[in-house]
Amino acid sequence: MVSGKETKLTEQGEAGGGKARAAAPTSDRPVGAAKTRGRPRSFDRETALEKAILAFWERGYEATSVSDLTRAMDIGAPSLYAAFGDKRSLFEEVVRVYSSRYAAFADHALAESPTSRDAVERTLREAAGAYTEPGRPHGCLIAHAAINCTTPEVATSLRDRRNATITAFEGRIEEDIAAGALPAGTDAGALARHTGAMIQGMSQQARDGASREELEALVEIAMAIWPRT
Repeated sequence: MVSGKETKLTEQGEAGGGKARAAAPTSDRPVGAAKTRGRPRSFDRETALEKAILAFWERGYEATSVSDLTRAMDIGAPSLYAAFGDKRSLFEEVVRVYSSRYAAFADHALAESPTSRDAVERTLREAAGAYTEPGRPHGCLIAHAAINCTTPEVATSLRDRRNATITAFEGRIEEDIAAGALPAGTDAGALARHTGAMIQGMSQQARDGASREELEALVEIAMAIWPRT
């Protein structure tokens, strides 16, 4: 409250050309205190990550911008960088989670099937189902994300993952050749690469609209030419 004396001084100041004025009102913030930022928006990290998986799965790596990601994940760019790092770091995490959540069927088939033939057939049949599952992008994220990828580190990482799958099948085929379950003259490398070509080709076919039944028909042909003793 301004006292009568202060009021008089103010009036005198105004009358005298403004030399003395009443003090302007101040805020509750201490003088000189820096303006603090608002609290960061809270969000569920797992939910946001799943949305990022779907975005990269649908568009690939290069075609998915940070703006696409923030819209899909429903978070701001600062929150994305704080929680996941840059786009490439986020993609690396996406690929790891995708591989264990949606694309582990080949690893399971190799670990659990009694022969390489059984492992390949199980892998291809499960791929036919996984690549055409309703309610999510069709095909394989790892195969699709590599299309038109111009980021060398990302392209190399995806290629290494695809080649690792082929190598794993080649190892199982070689074991069967040694055990007599496959003919001695079987080319393990070529047979494993044929399996890789089937997996990647089925992925693209699924993105082009092939149904599960149509992909399963390809599996029948692939297994019909499998070497027998």
